[in-house]
Amino acid sequence: MEFTHQPVLPKEVLHYLVPEGGTRFVDCTVGGGGHAELVLDAVPGSQLVGIDRDDEAIAAARERLDRFGRRVKLVRAAFSDVATCVERIGWGAADGILLDVGISSHQIDSPERGFAHRLDGPLDMRMDRRIKVTAAHLLNTASEAELARIFWEYGEERKARKVARAVVQRRDEQPWCRTAEFAELVGKLVAPPWQRNRLPAATRCFQALRIAVNDELGQLRKALSAALDLLRPGGRLVVVSFHSLEDRIVKHFLREQAKTCICPPGFPLCRCKKDVTLKILTKRPVCPTEEEIEANSRATPAKLRAAERLGPRKTG
Repeated sequence: MEFTHQPVLPKEVLHYLVPEGGTRFVDCTVGGGGHAELVLDAVPGSQLVGIDRDDEAIAAARERLDRFGRRVKLVRAAFSDVATCVERIGWGAADGILLDVGISSHQIDSPERGFAHRLDGPLDMRMDRRIKVTAAHLLNTASEAELARIFWEYGEERKARKVARAVVQRRDEQPWCRTAEFAELVGKLVAPPWQRNRLPAATRCFQALRIAVNDELGQLRKALSAALDLLRPGGRLVVVSFHSLEDRIVKHFLREQAKTCICPPGFPLCRCKKDVTLKILTKRPVCPTEEEIEANSRATPAKLRAAERLGPRKTG
């Protein structure tokens, strides 16, 4: 199946990612190379490191970005390992770092990857197929309490305990193997949402399993910290997220780094001497326009936040 992934917020990403004079960029989730191609075309002579843990994404990006030759380095790795990837090619710092942490259309539309509840396939959901833990493994081995926690924390499913109980009861009779089986169970247990804009239960539970399998929130926290250390002063950090859990992590991280004081409330004088490391460029998240959503409905939940690195200059 041809790798397809339409980059979201393309103009907005370029606007916030590229500082004046910047030439070294890191796309921590290169996917099919859409955002990377935009950056390389927009900044003549620029160089880019593209990182992705999906082997199919790396192959697609290599084909799409082949015309840029040595200006591009592609690395198959988790984006939490961005520091190691950048150091390996000899860079000491970067001018712009992008994290587009959404799942790709290719992954959703490939039944054999097991990400979508509307397509029957194996319960896999691994972004990096070198890891051992799949969605089926979690459903078949995790305790009822752990499954309830996953569905509640990562999927915000109100009937998480009920779903977890049913999963354990069913696996005692027959192991979990297929996406359609799990989607059918959730559909029977949880009534369709009456709240406006609330995701269907199957979508929420599949999202929860995907996050757990790939440690997406833990990876995001590590990547944000690593990106901060890699940026030159004046360099830009741009993050595009697709659900509230991701966006909350990004928002809190940027705010903490932009704080001028972390002394307890009531202190008459500031004594923390906190270093302010980031200047927030987006007071509110930037969202897709109606025109973009009409052309690409999967861009609808996207939120972009951006910040500029402050502090002593990094060399290299």
